[in-house]
Amino acid sequence: MSVIATAVVRRRVPLAAGVCLLSFVVFWAAQRAADVSMIDLWVYRAEGQAARAGADLYALRATEYDLPMTYPPFAALLFTPLTLLDPVDLRPLATLANLLLLFAVVRLSLRLAGTWRHTHVETALWVSAVAVWAEPVWTTLRYGQVNLLLAVLVLWALTRHPDHRWAGVGIGLAAAVKLTPGLFAVFLLLVGAVAGVRGGVWRPAVRHACAATAAFLGATLVAAVVLPDDSRNFWTRVVFEAGRAGRAENTANQSVRGVLARLLHTPEPGVWWAAVAAVVCVAGLAVAVAAAARGERAWGAVACAATALLVSPVSWSHHWVWCVPMAVLLWTRAARWGGRGRWAAAGGLALVFYSYALWWVPHRPGRPELAQNFGEMTLSAVYPLAAAGFLAVAAAVALGYPRTRPGKPRAGSGRLRGGFGRGLGGSRTPQAVANE
Repeated sequence: MSVIATAVVRRRVPLAAGVCLLSFVVFWAAQRAADVSMIDLWVYRAEGQAARAGADLYALRATEYDLPMTYPPFAALLFTPLTLLDPVDLRPLATLANLLLLFAVVRLSLRLAGTWRHTHVETALWVSAVAVWAEPVWTTLRYGQVNLLLAVLVLWALTRHPDHRWAGVGIGLAAAVKLTPGLFAVFLLLVGAVAGVRGGVWRPAVRHACAATAAFLGATLVAAVVLPDDSRNFWTRVVFEAGRAGRAENTANQSVRGVLARLLHTPEPGVWWAAVAAVVCVAGLAVAVAAAARGERAWGAVACAATALLVSPVSWSHHWVWCVPMAVLLWTRAARWGGRGRWAAAGGLALVFYSYALWWVPHRPGRPELAQNFGEMTLSAVYPLAAAGFLAVAAAVALGYPRTRPGKPRAGSGRLRGGFGRGLGGSRTPQAVANE
């Protein structure tokens, strides 16, 4: 029966591939029709040119909008190959690369969620065909952003076998490009510490956290050797300039800081943001670690991602490509166990990220976000609200709800497999399976 099922699935793969390709082509045509600027791609290219020329990275202003360099110096080293490509060729190549990276994000998200191996490619194709139209994905490709690459690095690290010695490297490299993924190393370290206190297997998590830290420090050291002045400038001054990336109240800023700036009608929430972000960080990490400690590693990993997005000073809407792993996790659980609550959570999350609701509010020049009413503030906080809802669901999972075992899984819904679920010290417990 397994052989027959595999043969049937393989015959369906070409159909899924065709639909995915059609969706990508239509998406590409829609972006061309919208005349997307891919403005961040040109900033990356300018940063690579500045690194090659030995110019001051953090005095750089690129494009007609005078956009500055905000990433660590190591990112500029990664962007230098962009200077070798003709600008005419760079746009389609960047779009193609991001579409391939989206497929990789979906596959790794499915692996993290624990789907069946023989349906992996087909399911990934179907999900990719839909995921490309989510607002964070659209905006990532619209600007030529690097978010999908960073998500692939982190998800690859989180889905490796426990004995994989290089598993944490992806997290370290992602953090060397953008600092926010560094929270995953803290998460892994805390998971290992909790496992050690409880007498469990703690070495894989700690080893992966150490590998992430070593990769980050190694990449940062390379940048310091090649770009010493820029490295000194970044780590002593630029890293503390939260406003360098843009206005906090901008509706595209879907972080706690952005929400508070709009709520308090101030361009800089200051101490309020620091206090609320600290509480959110502690609470979010507590949920993530508790879920992982219970054997719900996927919930823990994605809860950590939601926490990182919330506490970052600036989380532009395109940073929220982590909506794909969030949606995949909720969808796979609903498909496996059923239940109105699970389907409602999955549908609600999809509605948030496919509605483009944050752009329904005034966001023209003139800073109208500082005078929003309650309805507008709610719409411009939809991603943080969705993340808070996801963390609430993850907390319920970590606490063991529902406590009674649900009915028999639906036919063909899949079964748990390896990856991050076993990568931090043991397989999932029967109770963890029941609590899905």
